[in-house]
Amino acid sequence: MSATGVAAAACAGGAAWLLVGRDRGLRRARAVLAAGDEVPPGATAWRRAVTCVRGRMRHEWWALAGGAAVALLGESLVPLILGAVGVPLIRRVRRARDARLLGERRAAGVIALCGTLAGEVRAGRQPGEALRAAADGGLGLGDAGAGAGGVAGLGEGRAGVLAAARFGGDVPGAIEEAAREPGAQGLLGLAACWRVAVDRGAGLAAGLERLEGALRAERDQRAELRAQLAGARSTAVMLAGLPVLGLLMGSALGASPLRVLLHTGAGLGCLAVGGALEGAGVWWALRIVRGVEER
Repeated sequence: MSATGVAAAACAGGAAWLLVGRDRGLRRARAVLAAGDEVPPGATAWRRAVTCVRGRMRHEWWALAGGAAVALLGESLVPLILGAVGVPLIRRVRRARDARLLGERRAAGVIALCGTLAGEVRAGRQPGEALRAAADGGLGLGDAGAGAGGVAGLGEGRAGVLAAARFGGDVPGAIEEAAREPGAQGLLGLAACWRVAVDRGAGLAAGLERLEGALRAERDQRAELRAQLAGARSTAVMLAGLPVLGLLMGSALGASPLRVLLHTGAGLGCLAVGGALEGAGVWWALRIVRGVEER
């Protein structure tokens, strides 16, 4: 692709972007200034289709779509194969991210549960009654997204804890069982406070308040550390995208890098070695960041 072709494509893309933005601005102005005007049916159907595709198509499948696009441009099956290989890898990363987010929601639910229990006990309720009230509200023990504030839950832990609190069972044991879920480790402290309060008559509310403060401080420290490491993670991702920038610059200069990489022996060798080094570098950088977060 010559520099003229690249410039023409850039101009066409800019014009299309401006037209789309202008069309959106006109539709927004009509909706505000002229009540009753509706968006054209074709545009509405198009937006519905785009939204449906985004909702059904997971992030990992964009790797296959990108590989297919590069395969068409480079007239080779190699990018399509690489895109297909990248689908399970990206799916694994997405699932790990979803599990981490669910664990964070569970940890927030445990903090909310401790604060609610402390308030209910100080208000004069018995511990079992206060626990049932908090669980019925979904705080920390319900399904994901349930309860006040939509805090995440602890799976089947809610049913066991409720049964133990209602029928005089082993409440600390049920809470410890619920603490096995990822992100719910703070419930171990709740179980310990419960045992001390029942066995020795110590103040449950004071222990829960101290536990809530400790869990909240740990969460804030973890969030601060993650914010400090965001720069290192962004730098690793930016460096990983530099080869793509190099390919675009080579295409703009008319060097045809895709044809060299995909249709010559030396190009395929460089692609294999470069891809391996690229993957190893990204993995090592992210491993260092994750190691710091875990410590």
